[in-house]
Amino acid sequence: MKKICRYLSPLLIAALVLGSLPVAAAPAPAGSDLITTQAALNAEHGQADRERIHEILARDDVRDQLVAQGVDLAEVEARVAALSDAEAAQMAEQLEQLPAGASAVGVLFAVFVILLVTDILGLTNVFPFTR
Repeated sequence: MKKICRYLSPLLIAALVLGSLPVAAAPAPAGSDLITTQAALNAEHGQADRERIHEILARDDVRDQLVAQGVDLAEVEARVAALSDAEAAQMAEQLEQLPAGASAVGVLFAVFVILLVTDILGLTNVFPFTR
């Protein structure tokens, strides 16, 4: 038994040492790059931006306005499909920031209320009926 252990022990030690060393990954074939997690998340985010743009373009009121302006709907779809991920993200962000249903009447009303309050507080002298 001691004779077997004498020959088997160095082999087991060598196997354990070699098994614990880091193994270099096989070289990837030319043309196939590994995709990082960040790249996968960016691709998913870009797809979500395109879906958001398509949702807005699918609304009837938006389509009616595009047709009224003389824009071909097929050309709009082709241009949205041709957007890069950065452009799609920028367009989706701009669509989110656009006011929904705001008009000049709302702005004028807000200015009137602000001037009225400042006039009542005595900071301005715009409306004579506040005295």
